[in-house]
Amino acid sequence: MRAGTSLLAYVLHHYDWSETSLIVELFTRQQGRVVVAARGAKRPTSQLRPVLLPFQPLLAHLGRVPADEQAEVRALRSAEWVGGAPLLAAAAMFPGFYLNELLLKLLARQDPHPALFDAYADTLGALASADDEAAALRAFELLLLRETGVLPDLSQSTLTAEPLQPAARYTLHAEAGVQPDAHGPPGTAWVALEAALAHGSAAALRQAVAPHAAALRAPLRAVLHYHLGHTPLRTRQVWQGVQQLAGTTHR
Repeated sequence: MRAGTSLLAYVLHHYDWSETSLIVELFTRQQGRVVVAARGAKRPTSQLRPVLLPFQPLLAHLGRVPADEQAEVRALRSAEWVGGAPLLAAAAMFPGFYLNELLLKLLARQDPHPALFDAYADTLGALASADDEAAALRAFELLLLRETGVLPDLSQSTLTAEPLQPAARYTLHAEAGVQPDAHGPPGTAWVALEAALAHGSAAALRQAVAPHAAALRAPLRAVLHYHLGHTPLRTRQVWQGVQQLAGTTHR
């Protein structure tokens, strides 16, 4: 594919390339994570400057693929706001950046995940609407783990491959999968989560997650940390610092 390309995209991250230009990490529906060079985007008169904002859907127009097709950086010719997405309130910014950091660290470049792209857009809408934030985040974490191929079948015990007992309680381990745990959600909850994942609806998955969001937080984050390696998530560290500062201020 040598011609230019138009991609539905969100800005995940950008950093300075020169005094006037940026390198931008995009999450696109058609091609997954794509890195582009936005020349002149920092100039006050640049048409790109007011458009390259996080959490807003864009139509990004990329230049031709370089002669060296292994080159990862594409030229961003132009971008336009697609519209239809509400702005995130200040309180929802940290959860939004948390989603972005997960995508940056867990997805390979040029690896399309259209279902995950749609779930990301849907989750941003839930955060903007002040829906159950915990359920929205846990649902997205589950779908991200499934899309990257590291989430086992939640409806059966990983070691025995036997169906879960409805009244028995289970948790999720990074290495051992779904295992009995007296403090975890019941078997019925895990079966419902698996059914919602198979259904493919982010809203249905949030609904299945909501009654158990608190119990799912620790095991899901443990699985994420396992696959992220030793690098901590910066958004989580910053948010914890803000919460500690707020607690100190109110004491």
